[in-house]
Amino acid sequence: MATEEYKIDGQHLLSRVKEIVHEGNVRRIIIKNEAGHSLIEIPLSIGVVGAVLMPVWVAIGAIAALTARYTLVVEKDVPPA
Repeated sequence: MATEEYKIDGQHLLSRVKEIVHEGNVRRIIIKNEAGHSLIEIPLSIGVVGAVLMPVWVAIGAIAALTARYTLVVEKDVPPA
């Protein structure tokens, strides 16, 4: 499993999370505030798309309104070599 971190502004948080989800092979996304505290962890499984994620998009939108800077931690599946 590979882990990537992105620093992002609150105004771009939701759109970036949606992009990451659409890229595929993502197992989990963690959104942290400026102090490094986890605000939300989103476990993703294969085939989870669209309307199923609607409550998650609403929650991320509410979180984005709270603070200016966030860290996205993205855990991705790495295919076996």
